[in-house]
Amino acid sequence: MKDLGALRYFLGIEVDRSNQGFFLSQKKYATDLVKEYGMHKARPVRLPLEANIKLTADLGDPLPHLTEYQRLVGRLIYLTITRPDITYAVHILSQFMHKPTTVHMQAAKRVLRYINNSPGQGILLASHSGAQLTAYCDSDWAGCPMTRRSTTGFCLLLGSSPLSWKSKKQNVVARSSAEAEYRAMALTACEVTWVSQLLKELGLKNLPPTVMHCDNKAALSIAANPVQHDRTKHVELDCHFIRDKISEGHITTSYVPTSDQAADVFTKPLTISQHNHLLCKLGVLSNPS
Repeated sequence: MKDLGALRYFLGIEVDRSNQGFFLSQKKYATDLVKEYGMHKARPVRLPLEANIKLTADLGDPLPHLTEYQRLVGRLIYLTITRPDITYAVHILSQFMHKPTTVHMQAAKRVLRYINNSPGQGILLASHSGAQLTAYCDSDWAGCPMTRRSTTGFCLLLGSSPLSWKSKKQNVVARSSAEAEYRAMALTACEVTWVSQLLKELGLKNLPPTVMHCDNKAALSIAANPVQHDRTKHVELDCHFIRDKISEGHITTSYVPTSDQAADVFTKPLTISQHNHLLCKLGVLSNPS
């Protein structure tokens, strides 16, 4: 065993310490990635995906060599460790790993141009942050143009520090936006349960109930009302365990306006102003030092 001193760099992750807390980024990794594909000379963009384009499997001509696209997307997946802002874009691109086309490669290189706009961007684990878990969950109803499945997006914060985030396509086609949002709440509740248990093992034993923010009032009503009706009778039973978490006092739900729904970053392309506004709520920023 050796004492290597204060942590500064580990597996491509850079750690900067200050009075504000720990700032995690992958600046060198991101810069090298952008240069490797020649995007450091291209004009930077302010959004990882174009808002008016829906990527499908039949767009463009098939690439002659799959490995270049697969390697690029794989490296972008590793970059999402400290870059929640590209999570949704990488989620979309990873769906075409088996048969990528020129359009998909172009979209992947656009993500590199976005990274080149702020290669040092990362997350701040604040030193003066309260011990309160907060969750944001959202879904983009029938957002996938190929399967019409919805996309779940969620993020968990401890105080103002982001701990966990995900963008994931749902397993079934939702029949309504309320059902899609309810499934998103159920998946978020699973993550909340796991993170809460982890924090207890680390010594935070008296955490208050986690506040889960959702922008769909119908889904909030379904979660609070144990009575089955036409809107939920077809939903699998495992989705309803969130009601138990609410009744046990582990989770409390709260309505949040769509304009302040931080999980929107993980479910759909946004405007530049809204994208930047929600990243601030997530604790994603350039190096504060």
